[in-house]
Amino acid sequence: MSEKRNSILCPRCRKLISRDEAECPYCGIKRPGRRLPDIFQRWTATPAEIVRPLIIINVIFFILSLMLAPMHFGSLHNPLSFLAPDNRSLLVLGATGSIPIFRLQRWWTLISASFLHGSILHLLFNMVALYQLGPICAELFGLHRFLIIYLVSGALGFYLSALAGIPLTIGASASLCGLIGALLFYGKSRGGEFGQLVFHQVRGWIIGLVLIGLFLPSINNWGHGGGLLGGLALAALLGYQERRPAGLAIRNLALAVVLISTAIMFWDLFQAVQYY
Repeated sequence: MSEKRNSILCPRCRKLISRDEAECPYCGIKRPGRRLPDIFQRWTATPAEIVRPLIIINVIFFILSLMLAPMHFGSLHNPLSFLAPDNRSLLVLGATGSIPIFRLQRWWTLISASFLHGSILHLLFNMVALYQLGPICAELFGLHRFLIIYLVSGALGFYLSALAGIPLTIGASASLCGLIGALLFYGKSRGGEFGQLVFHQVRGWIIGLVLIGLFLPSINNWGHGGGLLGGLALAALLGYQERRPAGLAIRNLALAVVLISTAIMFWDLFQAVQYY
C-alpha cells in the first residue's frame, strides 16, 4: 500500500515511477517527485534540446514578417537581400534600435529583435550557428543558465548598439555572440585540455565575426560586441554546470526571463494581427 502512495506519474512523460527517483528512468527529467516540478524540464529531456524550439520560433517569425508586407527578392549584387521582409513588418514585429527604443519608447524590442531576420540567408546563417553553438553551451551551462545568457546577452548587445546610434537592427547574432562570450569564459575558467579546446574553437568564431564585420557594412558590430561582452559577464556571474548546478535563484531568474520574453512575443503577434 505504501508503495502505491509513493508512486507518481512523471510530469513529463507520464510514466509510473517512484517519487524518490533522482531522475526519471524513461525521459531523464531531474527530481520528478518534487512538489513544484521545473517547467523547463518538461520541455526537454536534455538541455541541448531547447535549441530546436528556438529555431522554430525564429522561422515562424520570419515567415510572418514576409506575410505582413511585400517582400524583396534582392539582386545578383546583393544576395543577402533575397527574400527580405519590408521594414514596416519588422517594426511591427519588434525590430529594435535607437529609433524604436529612444524615439518610440519600445523597450521590449530589445528582446523581440533577436527573433527577427532581414533575409532568408540572414536567417539561415544564424540558425546554423545556433544549431552548432547552442547544444554545446546548453550542456556546459545547463538549461537555465543557457536561456538567461541567450536572451539577456542579446538584449544587452542591442542596447549598446542603440546607444551607438544604430537606428534599426534585428537578428539572433547578438544572442549568438553572447553564447560565444560565455563559452570563451568557460574555456578560460575551466582550463585543462578540454577548456583549452573550447577556448580555441570559440576564438575561431570571434575571428570569423571580426572578418565578416569588416567586409559586410550591414553587420551590426556594436550588437555583436555588446552581446559578446554580455555573455562573458553573465557567464562569470552565473557560473557553469560543472562548477555548481543551477540553484533556486538561477532557476527563478530563468523562469522570469522566459515569461517576460514569451509575453513580448505574444504582444508582437497581437500587433502583427492588428496590422495585417
